[in-house]
Amino acid sequence: MSTPIEKVVESEWQAEGHGAKVRRSIGRQEIGQIDPFLMLDEFVGSSPEGAGFPDHPHRGFETVTYVLEGEIYHEDFLNKKGVITAGGMQWMTAGRGIIHSEIPGREMMRGLQLWINLKSTFKMDEPTHQDRSASEMVVAESSGVKVIVIAGEALGKKSEVRTRTPVYYLDVTMQANATLKQPIPEGWTTFCYILDGEVTVGPESKTIPAHHTVVFARVGKFVEFFNKSSELVRFVLISGEPIGEPVAKHGPFVMNTAEEIEQTLDDYKNHKNGFENAKNWKSDIGTKFRNGTLWKD
Repeated sequence: MSTPIEKVVESEWQAEGHGAKVRRSIGRQEIGQIDPFLMLDEFVGSSPEGAGFPDHPHRGFETVTYVLEGEIYHEDFLNKKGVITAGGMQWMTAGRGIIHSEIPGREMMRGLQLWINLKSTFKMDEPTHQDRSASEMVVAESSGVKVIVIAGEALGKKSEVRTRTPVYYLDVTMQANATLKQPIPEGWTTFCYILDGEVTVGPESKTIPAHHTVVFARVGKFVEFFNKSSELVRFVLISGEPIGEPVAKHGPFVMNTAEEIEQTLDDYKNHKNGFENAKNWKSDIGTKFRNGTLWKD
């Protein structure tokens, strides 16, 4: 059975961070959080134009930064730093706590950031990263369909990225007249976000243009897509196993209860229980970004 559409919502530009613009998909008022997903943003900007996400904390969930165009620099209080270039991604498990900075490069960049909740048993794990360059990504192709398998599996290829919450994250490009039937475990939460072009979706054969999110019902064994246009279409298809636990969220902190949020705020303020490295730490790229000296020799 093909999975039917439950909701279609357009994403419009809004300000976020320092000078960046985002189109919010999951997390906007019309959709909210759909277990296990907390947020998906498409974002654009360049640091010379003032776009950046300087030093900020996280606890209790995972962030996945995927760069579509350009590059973004990152640095955290575990002394990890680097750059994610076009086609690359970073899967960061914030766990018990991390503070990091993300600053776009000199040129205009475009990317996606996905927030995935963690089960209570993983929320206080040590923070970790999984980085992949474009050349390290798993790619599957068949009959006019190309899938970059960021997580999960598609067209017989499987990603090696470890996901504490079982997740499929697929970047799909379809040529004219191509079709795709992607198996999805029944009962999982599934949605797609259209990046470019327009695609015909589901048993309803509904045509969805760019910058729209399609949320699917939790029934059926596969989702289906058709490119009836003469142009390429590109979208991300994301699916995950619901956690089924209470969610208490305060900005960049996601726990299960209000009491745990209060404890998190205290831990962050007093540099303890995972935030010890925060004391007297400031990222180099965040400081230079704020001072306007990031690209000065």
